[in-house]
Amino acid sequence: MAKKSSNPTMNDVAREAGVALGTVSKVVNGIRVGEEYRVRVEQAIKKLNYHINNYAQGLKSGKTRTIAVIMPNLVSPYFASLVNSIGKTLAAKKHHMVFFGTDYDPDMEQDYVRLAEQQKVDGIICLSYNPKLEVSDEIPLVSIDRYFGAKIPCVSSDNYGGGWLAAEKLKENGCERVAMLRIGSQLSHEPAKRRDGFVAACESLGLSCEQKILTDGAPYQEFVDFLNEHFHDGRLDFDGLFCVTDSLAHQIRGTLKEMGLSVPEDVQIIGFDGCRHFGDLELTCSTIVQPVDAIAETCVNMILNTTETKAPSLLCLPVEYAFGGTTKR
Repeated sequence: MAKKSSNPTMNDVAREAGVALGTVSKVVNGIRVGEEYRVRVEQAIKKLNYHINNYAQGLKSGKTRTIAVIMPNLVSPYFASLVNSIGKTLAAKKHHMVFFGTDYDPDMEQDYVRLAEQQKVDGIICLSYNPKLEVSDEIPLVSIDRYFGAKIPCVSSDNYGGGWLAAEKLKENGCERVAMLRIGSQLSHEPAKRRDGFVAACESLGLSCEQKILTDGAPYQEFVDFLNEHFHDGRLDFDGLFCVTDSLAHQIRGTLKEMGLSVPEDVQIIGFDGCRHFGDLELTCSTIVQPVDAIAETCVNMILNTTETKAPSLLCLPVEYAFGGTTKR
């Protein structure tokens, strides 16, 4: 086996292209140069199979062009879609993503933040379940769904408006007695506002509304018991249900089927997130759709433009209703 030659350097690329070293540096770093020079440099890079040493480049410039993304997991379709969109947005801007999954463990979140700091990332995008998360002032942080204070920007969907919209749609579809079902963290975060918007809209619209709220870790059976308590003579006391995630809406639909009820003929269901079967096919239910791509793009733009000081500390992006078969048209 022949001995592998040493990796080509930027100087080698400059000699091959017949340009100055500074011109190669500009092309590599995405800085505009004359079209002829850009083509010559890119052809030389391809011919020599030159690869950028991001670590060495980062030591010189103080930038690694790497962003840490910290999320609970990639099992949830919404989290997976969000991470995928963040990764594509970063790649389009010539940056790399390193992903850390926390499984909702606040201590693990803190450990990964420290690890990201040690790896000299240029910033952190985090969907946190740790309200006491500590991050160095030297590393920019953009939070998703959790407000940490005026100094840390938070990007979220309009959860309150989404809850209100869900109530409006159930009302428009003829529902008169509705219930809101929620399971989630007891910690204060933006998604908790879905309940606030829904309840406020029900009061405004004159809709009868009951609530069943469980905390993370509570058994799903409590929802089953709640529905059975309101099931009489083959009919449910509610003709409309708002589930604060699509995952919960899917489970509830299965439970109603076991009870002999049809969706949406007997009961209409609206979820929240905008999840799709296999990631990009039809919606799993009628739902309030979160703008995943807009959230990703906003987070990336904010983390890469740290000189911007005029942006508000909380950005709520608009949501929309989409029909997914669990409501009447």
